Amino acid sequence: MKSILLTSLLLLTNVLNAQPSIVDTLELGHSIVMVTTDLPDGSNGRGSGVVVSPEYVATNCHVIANSKGVNIAKFRDGYQPIGLKANWKRDVCLLKFDPLPFKPIPMRDSQSLQYEEEVFSMSFPAGAPVPQLSYGAIKGIYPFDGSLIVRSNASFYMGSSGGALFDQHYNLIGLTTFKSPGQPAFYYSLPVEWIKELMAAPETTSLKTNDVPFWALPLEQRPYFMQVVIPYQNADWRDLKTIAGQWTGQEPASADAWYFLGLAEEGLQHYVQAEQDLKKAYDLNQRDVDAMLALSRVAFVQKDLATLESIQPAIQAIDPEQGEKVTQQIQALKQASP
Repeated sequence: MKSILLTSLLLLTNVLNAQPSIVDTLELGHSIVMVTTDLPDGSNGRGSGVVVSPEYVATNCHVIANSKGVNIAKFRDGYQPIGLKANWKRDVCLLKFDPLPFKPIPMRDSQSLQYEEEVFSMSFPAGAPVPQLSYGAIKGIYPFDGSLIVRSNASFYMGSSGGALFDQHYNLIGLTTFKSPGQPAFYYSLPVEWIKELMAAPETTSLKTNDVPFWALPLEQRPYFMQVVIPYQNADWRDLKTIAGQWTGQEPASADAWYFLGLAEEGLQHYVQAEQDLKKAYDLNQRDVDAMLALSRVAFVQKDLATLESIQPAIQAIDPEQGEKVTQQIQALKQASP
């Protein structure tokens, strides 16, 4: 009987911790809309939008910028906006409507988010007829322009711009907006605080703009969290070290800056310095599994048993599979010691 009860409890725990299924999100999907535009060349553009109030649908400005017209579609019905609020540089736009027959989605501020927190996205990639789900976890939270840009590994594709990133309680935590080229791809979402701020802003009268979103500026003008991606993907460790060094100089409290600097030092086989940098990343953020795993690799090379034993519980608590690998590293070092 005890065995059956334990099995039942484990199954219940797995269900409670599981990502939501398509069935679980059917009602939520009613508040995710397709945004369509009429482009100057006579073609049509598509993106996604999120109902954030009875009157407003949030989307990315780049979806509608410089188009001839815009509307939203849901359940084969179309709705024409009666107003627009835009922050072109932040890439957040609000389409205003007569009250819509859709339930607004509650929003959760980015300040309360945690690394490795499970998330999922919903949007209309490639003109899909119904919202599509993608699952992942938060991999980065970057201070920018008064709020936090969220990076996750919940993938999204063309047509997903302006879609929704959710936490496990179905709160909107970001607008799925842009991704990096190359592999592994980095997927970024804009914070809901920018949506809230825009609600209080005056309306604009035109879809025309010459402003460029911050993420589409020339590479050297983009935030450091974007500048490090290409050298990281290309294993260009010297370039990565230069950029990450500038990042740590400007944001010494950024765990991610120290993480990428440590990766560069590891790639250059400067293991002593790499371990120092990665320890700083760990001290600043003990939920960044990627940084902790990098630290475990370097500590293993350095035969630093104390560091491995200190970080193993933190890794185990978040990712048991990776925690077991670190346990094996610890055992290997102990066996090799005289």
